[in-house]
Formats: sequence, C-alpha cells, structure tokens
Amino acid sequence: DEAVSFSPSKEVDLIELDKALRYLAKFDETQAKVVELRFFGGLTIEETAHALDISPATVKREWTTAKAWLYC
Repeated sequence: DEAVSFSPSKEVDLIELDKALRYLAKFDETQAKVVELRFFGGLTIEETAHALDISPATVKREWTTAKAWLYC
C-alpha cells in the first residue's frame, strides 16, 4: 500500500498530528520517523527503508502500527 493517507473522509489537523508525533517519538522514535518520511516527505516504503537503513518489511510494520496508534 503506497497510499499516504490516514483517512479518506477526514482532513488532517497538522498541528495535532505534530503533537501526536512528538508524543509517539517518546515511545518509538522509528515509528515517528517513518510517519514523518512517509506522510510529510512523501517517500515510498522502499525510499523510507533506505533513508532509515531498515528493511521495507520493517517500514511496513512500523507504518501500520504508527497509523493505528495515531488513530487512537
């Protein structure tokens, strides 16, 4: 899934997202970086993996987990 979207029906409040990312980074810095690169940077899974020097599978896992955490 290369789509960088949190919800097709909601607008994203960037200020609240930034606050949530800062909070997430306290618990899992990698997940926060994945969200920043994918959402703000527009990087693909492969580009994100290369930038963070982790596997694409790890990026997918972290991306999925971070999105679920941010929805809460």
